[in-house]
Amino acid sequence: MTGDAPDPMRILALTLVLQIVSLDLWGQAPPGHDFEKLPFAPRQTICYRAAAPLTIDGRLDESAWRRTAWSEPFIDIEGDRRPHLSTRVKMLWDDEHFYIAAELEEADVWATLTERDSIIFQDNDFEVFIDPDGDTHGYYELEVNAFGTAWDLMLVQPYRDGGPAIHAWDIAGLQVGVVVRGTINRPGDRDDGWTVEIAIPWKILLEAAPARKPPRAGDQWRVNFSRVQWQLDVSEGLYAKRLNAKTGKPLAEDNWVWSPQGAIDMHMPERWGFVQFSHAPAGAPAAPFIENRNERVKWALRRLYYRQRRFRAAHGRYATDLSALDAASIQVEGLGFRPSMQVTDSLYEIRAAGFDNTIVHLRQDGKVWVRGTETPRDRP
Repeated sequence: MTGDAPDPMRILALTLVLQIVSLDLWGQAPPGHDFEKLPFAPRQTICYRAAAPLTIDGRLDESAWRRTAWSEPFIDIEGDRRPHLSTRVKMLWDDEHFYIAAELEEADVWATLTERDSIIFQDNDFEVFIDPDGDTHGYYELEVNAFGTAWDLMLVQPYRDGGPAIHAWDIAGLQVGVVVRGTINRPGDRDDGWTVEIAIPWKILLEAAPARKPPRAGDQWRVNFSRVQWQLDVSEGLYAKRLNAKTGKPLAEDNWVWSPQGAIDMHMPERWGFVQFSHAPAGAPAAPFIENRNERVKWALRRLYYRQRRFRAAHGRYATDLSALDAASIQVEGLGFRPSMQVTDSLYEIRAAGFDNTIVHLRQDGKVWVRGTETPRDRP
């Protein structure tokens, strides 16, 4: 499922649209927004092995899927509020693919877009975000609607840090299967929802993976899942987005996620959950999630990144001294957090000693990485 060769003019149009959309989203939470006060509590899960390749048809009837537990229900993107419709996911892996399945409760299953690489979140959709090495740069996004229409793209870095999104990037070998539990685009009846099943070849994700290799047992990748849900009315026997009576524009969509973002912005990879890969087969006794303590150090540096953004928004330049960022107020449990910083007119890098003889680095574009003995495959 790779599609035809991309049309350059269409790619340019998509780029402009996405730049507008991303500015719109970031406008709800500008650089001065106090992101560092959000609780740092990404969800964690274990991804078990599938004993044999799965048939991607949306039915989830293989024994591996039946033995795999569903995730916690999705919550609102901004916090703990429970959505009025249920969404949950499960994951598996083998040597060739990362398998993802989602179950979306929906009384009125609706979709309009049928062309590959349309802007799928204009429909109700299910979305996948993957940052293999956890540095917040070089990550992947996939969106699918109830027709099984896919939109895939790669982000060089988050929109807040200048992007860009590479819309010509395709998941070669992508497989998507959808089963609608009811009828699609038929007002007047009540549906149960839809199920989507996805297989992503590891080989297409290697560009941003540690050492450009698929995960090994024990590796952890940053992943999140999102659901976009529009409010609908029925007009002349067809579904249509519900309009704001004052503006005449569609009401804002709901955004529901697996791991809470804390703001209406999926492009904050530091907020995504952790998926730990296990060699154990689906249905095996639960494996423990092993905390990487340097994630605490990364978050401490991320708080300084947020403070630098606020400082620059207020003063037109980066702070040149950590005291201007009140770095002494940031603590890391179990570690003496003593960062240092180098600054030029337009660049900076902050570093701090991490756990297990490592050094953790973060620079002005938000990229974070670890040097040392604990994670030798990490790279800047």
